[in-house]
Amino acid sequence: MRAKLEILAMVLGFLGLFGVVAAAAMPMWRVSAFIGANLIVMEVLWEGLWMNCYNQADIKMQCKGYDSLLILPPELQAARGLMVVAAVLVVVALFVAGFTMKRTTCCEDHPRAKNVTLAFAASLFLLACLLALIPVCWVAHTVIRDFYNPTVVDSRKRELGASLFIGWATCGLLLAAGVVLVLSYHKRRSKEYQPYAGTYLVGASSVRSGRAPSSFHKVHEYV
Repeated sequence: MRAKLEILAMVLGFLGLFGVVAAAAMPMWRVSAFIGANLIVMEVLWEGLWMNCYNQADIKMQCKGYDSLLILPPELQAARGLMVVAAVLVVVALFVAGFTMKRTTCCEDHPRAKNVTLAFAASLFLLACLLALIPVCWVAHTVIRDFYNPTVVDSRKRELGASLFIGWATCGLLLAAGVVLVLSYHKRRSKEYQPYAGTYLVGASSVRSGRAPSSFHKVHEYV
């Protein structure tokens, strides 16, 4: 059962890694909103972390990278760094979790160290989930706030892009991977102390079932 939980955590971790990379690479964090006077549905603007894309009718979509990081709003600047760090943490967590699986020979002579390393991998997955969740929620908050702000002109209003929904789904996968590893860690900890408990019970039973000293032994003590 523990091996199945660890394999499930690895699968969820790999899916989470692909989700983080896809969400960070896709330019659909903020998309143009067709409201009010902005009803030209033939023109679509996508804004991402690394580039923006402009699509017009009968014209191939054109994408251009940002000339400077400083022209981005604060939430997109922070999202760049946080998503990259989250992807790195997921990679490290996958390596650490792979070395600590039940069927691996790494730290086989030190089960306690192997269990601690498994808990470390679970914490990396949970930390990566948090780092990916912060920029996604931050960008979504600014988009919704500006959308309902009457002082912002309609041409400057944006809607939630597909990258944000992929980011939320990815955070769910990373959270599930971390929780599964935590459950596996608790199962290992419970198994870790069973040999000691069994040894204590065997010793106690042997003491209780020990034979009484013979009469010859008592006489020998008096002599």
